[in-house]
Amino acid sequence: MFPILRMRSLMTPTFSLPRPPLFLVVLSKRFSFVSNPIDSTGFPLRSNALSAKSLVFHSHNKGLQSQPSCHVSSSPSGAIHVIVGPMFAGKTTTLLQRIQSETELGRKVAIIKSSKDTRYGLDSIVSHDGVKLPCWALSNLSSFGQIFGSVAYEQLDVIGIDEAQFFEDLYDFCREAADQHGKTVIVAGLDGDYLRRSFGSVLDIIPLADSVTKLTARCELCGKRALFTLRKSAEKQTELIGGADVYMPVCRQHYVSGQVAMEAARVALELQTVQCGSQV
Repeated sequence: MFPILRMRSLMTPTFSLPRPPLFLVVLSKRFSFVSNPIDSTGFPLRSNALSAKSLVFHSHNKGLQSQPSCHVSSSPSGAIHVIVGPMFAGKTTTLLQRIQSETELGRKVAIIKSSKDTRYGLDSIVSHDGVKLPCWALSNLSSFGQIFGSVAYEQLDVIGIDEAQFFEDLYDFCREAADQHGKTVIVAGLDGDYLRRSFGSVLDIIPLADSVTKLTARCELCGKRALFTLRKSAEKQTELIGGADVYMPVCRQHYVSGQVAMEAARVALELQTVQCGSQV
């Protein structure tokens, strides 16, 4: 019996390979495109955000016995979160809630808004439901670091930007703040103007974003989900600062019918103006 066992041992080769080092690279990006109606208090209802997905890649190198040579930066990782939707969808409320949450975690925050928006004063950001926080009112974002101070800027963790559609340098600022300076940037703004066209640079930063939240309001005419902003006045310029006196949130059906009604009223007004001019 012993010779047979010895023979089997000789016939069954064994291999003892050195354990290769493991290189682990994790690539993750989170996109949460949320349709978020608001309740009667103006706060967004629960959203159905898509969960984060991660891809894990393993690579083995049999020729290396030392530690992996890849270098991981110790600088803080930045992030960009975008909140979009029509007027009265709760964008500013959501921004302020996120800023408040960051503050409660002990992070240093600053809020910026466009100096064009003077509805509630220049020194504060105010939601339609009355929530208020102090802010910096700027004509452009590139001046923020200089105005805020280089030392104070370095200590910042989170930057909130409201009415982002008014900033022409939004893309460059967000990219630099997140990629190079490790800041978390939370952006709130209109994704479309009253003609449902891209407004400012808000949609340009979507490719940079870690998350995108699409909010909806409630149609002022029927109570359904409102995706669009209808302008009540006859002005045609893209930038027209106003509130409920100038704009209202509407569903698709009432946006289309409302645009038809507004165009008919505009034509009638122009015709009346011409007739009055000819009689003078």
